[in-house]
Amino acid sequence: MGPMVAVRCEPAGGGWRCQVEVDADGRRTAHTVKVAGADLDRWGNGRPVEELVRRSFDFLLEREPASSILREFDLAVIPRYFPEFDQRIKP
Repeated sequence: MGPMVAVRCEPAGGGWRCQVEVDADGRRTAHTVKVAGADLDRWGNGRPVEELVRRSFDFLLEREPASSILREFDLAVIPRYFPEFDQRIKP
């Protein structure tokens, strides 16, 4: 079974601030992710922001361990590290 990802988001400054907890083989990491309204429009396909963030973490966890994921970041930086994100994350 893959890592468990729990996401809680709250509105913040025209977007969302999301607390993400990843449990991978008993190792827990915590992350704060900022999502701009434009990014939810771009990648969310009308779905809740929590779902977009969870899918984004699934994407990241396929490529690196949770311990390598930044502790705090804007969702929009992911394509800088992984250019395929834009195509892969759209439903």
